[in-house]
Amino acid sequence: MKVTLLSILVTLISAVTMAQSSNEVKWAFSSKKIADKTYEVQMTATVNGGWHIYSQKVGVDGPIPTSFTFSKNPLVVLDGTVNEQGKVISKNEEVWGGVVKYYENKVVFVQKVKIKGGKTKLAGKVEYMVCNDEKCLPPAETEFSVAIGG
Repeated sequence: MKVTLLSILVTLISAVTMAQSSNEVKWAFSSKKIADKTYEVQMTATVNGGWHIYSQKVGVDGPIPTSFTFSKNPLVVLDGTVNEQGKVISKNEEVWGGVVKYYENKVVFVQKVKIKGGKTKLAGKVEYMVCNDEKCLPPAETEFSVAIGG
């Protein structure tokens, strides 16, 4: 009985802390046609004041870099890797033992894709971690699905 109650308590605490991370970052997803059958999928993170989100290439081991995982879709071909658009901050952080790269306020991650047919979707998830000057929240994941084509 005690083990069951402890398991439930740990699960609830984990759920609450994961929810905190997602409260500090709001995601928006959109697509824009840039050429025939070629689109840019824009994944915009708006970060609450005082918090920051890490780059995909954070610079040191420790903080969780922002990463994207895309679901397989036979009608979509990824063209290159996800690019970052925003004001990157590079700062020596003693707690991490080196220079880290992160964004405050807003960053746009852009993935170029080519489609093989008409309307389809690019789906996946983003994993990220947010910190402020005092603490870091546990990594969080946000799933997304963006209409492209047509």
